[in-house]
Amino acid sequence: MRERRICLRDFGHVILAVLLLSGVRAYGQQTVPTDSQAAETQQLKDKLQSLEKSMEEIKEQLKALESKQAGATQASPETPPAVLSTAAPQTPAPPEAQGPTKTAASGASTLEIYGHVMLDSGYNFGQSNPNWFDVLRPTQLPSYTNEYGPDGSTFFGVRQTRFGVKTSNPTRFGDLKTTFEFELFGTGVDAGQTTFRLRHAYGELGQFGAGQYWSPFMDIDVFPNTLEYWGPNGMVFFRNVQFRWMPIRGKSHLTFAVERPGASADQGIYADRVELQGVKPKFDMPDFSMDGRIGRSWGYVEGAAMFRKISWVDLNKTAARDLSGTVFGWGVNLSSNLYFTKKDTGRFQLIYGEGVENYMNDAPVDVGIRNNFSDPHKPIVGVALPVLGAVAFLDHTWNERFTSSGGWSLVHITNSNAQNPSDFREGQYGLANLLYHPVKNAMMGGEFQWGRRRNYTDGFSYDDYRLQFSVKYNFSKTFTY
Repeated sequence: MRERRICLRDFGHVILAVLLLSGVRAYGQQTVPTDSQAAETQQLKDKLQSLEKSMEEIKEQLKALESKQAGATQASPETPPAVLSTAAPQTPAPPEAQGPTKTAASGASTLEIYGHVMLDSGYNFGQSNPNWFDVLRPTQLPSYTNEYGPDGSTFFGVRQTRFGVKTSNPTRFGDLKTTFEFELFGTGVDAGQTTFRLRHAYGELGQFGAGQYWSPFMDIDVFPNTLEYWGPNGMVFFRNVQFRWMPIRGKSHLTFAVERPGASADQGIYADRVELQGVKPKFDMPDFSMDGRIGRSWGYVEGAAMFRKISWVDLNKTAARDLSGTVFGWGVNLSSNLYFTKKDTGRFQLIYGEGVENYMNDAPVDVGIRNNFSDPHKPIVGVALPVLGAVAFLDHTWNERFTSSGGWSLVHITNSNAQNPSDFREGQYGLANLLYHPVKNAMMGGEFQWGRRRNYTDGFSYDDYRLQFSVKYNFSKTFTY
């Protein structure tokens, strides 16, 4: 019995030993790799190292690109926010003097329909020429007591309403751009009427433009955010038919143009003389204009110049008398916008010249009469009248809903000695407003306006005061094709 027990115990030991040996062999088979497994493992390690190396290279490229972009952002000037405009010259897009339409980033052709509907209403505490009932022009104020009836009148109008179409089409010579725009403000033979009036009919291709557009002699960016339509009287403001060359374009630019000639004259105290009935104007040379602008982060400075020839012919001349003549007009215009802060933009202009009154926003004739009694053959002569104009305005943004504009302007004429004593000599213009923008593309506001007229030699002057309230709705839609 004892021997049997010993055998069973020994047999159990053998079985345990066998099980342990099998487990060790199985463990070794699971943990020790074969040659093929080792090769596959090494391939995976090599791929991982290659991916890690590629990732590091991509990270370095990304860091370099981000560093370059950050440097460009710091170097670029901070442009002040645009003030919401309520007046004619403040059409969006690149500056109008530089072209009417932007090209789509993709190079596609675009067509933009734009404009606004506007109501003007107010009260004129004084009096003015009824043909200009809804604007303040010092030249149209009375030249003598009660010339236009009693003081005090209410006015309403929609003559600032405007509609326009702009197009842009890429070509191998550059972008072909066009602008066609009109409003309802009658002038000339339509003065005082609400009727269609052409503003722009203009096209350009590359560096060249042709049609009716802003004269290079003017700077549209000087026009402040006024409710009053006509604007500062001392500003150069004229749309003219022209052909222009723009060799430099952009924030800084250079423009040359030949423009349609034209001028007006005052026959003064001799207006009713029969000898002057045969004197007719003659324009045998275009007007020449140019402008150049230097743009910076703080604003810009611009200089412009004008040269023109104004002639007249005496169709009834005799051997004893010939009233024919020629004068040369010229002008220099300096202007600027200064960004005092992100919310304050100053608009300034100073212009001086002779015989360039028809390029001014509100000035009388280009040519006046001067006595010349020392020459019996030509007892009177025409002279180009000197003109001085100034503009100083500040546009301020209170917040995203409210803006204001305020400032002053002047026109001064050096009259000739045979003009009428009641002829216009000097005009001043000033205003201040508060404009509310309740939602995008809508504006309403109120404005206080003042104008003064002073005559040549009779001592008469007149001050006019107005309150104006306006509502304006803008619209714009661009189509790409």
